[in-house]
Amino acid sequence: MQIGISEDQNRKYRKTMEDKVTVIEDFNNINDQLYVGLFDGHAGKSLSDYCGANLHERILSNLEKEKEISDNLNASFLSIDNEQSLSSGCTAVVSLILHQGMNKEINQDKREAEGARTLYTANVGDARAVLCRAGQAIRLTYDHKGSDDNEQKRIMDAGGYILNGRVNGVLAVTRALGDSPMKQYVVGSPYTTEIDITDDDEWLVIACDGLWDVATDSEVCELIKECKSGEEASKLLLEYALNNLSTDNLSIVVIKF
Repeated sequence: MQIGISEDQNRKYRKTMEDKVTVIEDFNNINDQLYVGLFDGHAGKSLSDYCGANLHERILSNLEKEKEISDNLNASFLSIDNEQSLSSGCTAVVSLILHQGMNKEINQDKREAEGARTLYTANVGDARAVLCRAGQAIRLTYDHKGSDDNEQKRIMDAGGYILNGRVNGVLAVTRALGDSPMKQYVVGSPYTTEIDITDDDEWLVIACDGLWDVATDSEVCELIKECKSGEEASKLLLEYALNNLSTDNLSIVVIKF
């Protein structure tokens, strides 16, 4: 795997950088495993910084408790969310590339020799992960926004409302970590997916909404298809977002398989 990371405050539109990216290769001290966490803060960067420093540790500590990785991700997101009383918050997307059978009694050498890996993803909010497979875009995340019918119903059932696409007229995302004054409506339960990695997989793109506001999933896969490395691809996408008038902080991670 080749990994590229490109970030920009986008000073023309943003006074501060509230994103945080954490990338850990050989995750859990196992070769060719990977952790990527991308956290897009709002109302400050306190929680995005905290998640960047701590969420992967929470996942590691839960490995023995939660035998299913999706359950681990859910528990880890919620434990971070429940312990915070901050008015600031962040959207979050985490992707884990793990050898199959990581939590089972399989010898590590045998596991690495077999080479089979699974990609697990969890998100809250509108940061997104997209897999480019054989030239096609596969979205691995779910955009939790006020325009989503399912999220609207959940919030209204809890006694809230959507005004101009925002929860109670305030927050554009319907799920996030933090945001304690709105926790009754803006929950921290992530959407999770898992997919086995195949020989047809070319790229994994993980980015905040600053990219996705100006590019579709398919456009992103098309833009980087001729790139030679993750670094080249992430820089290209950053330049594209800036040139197409993205108005947000920009954080983009690209993995080339």
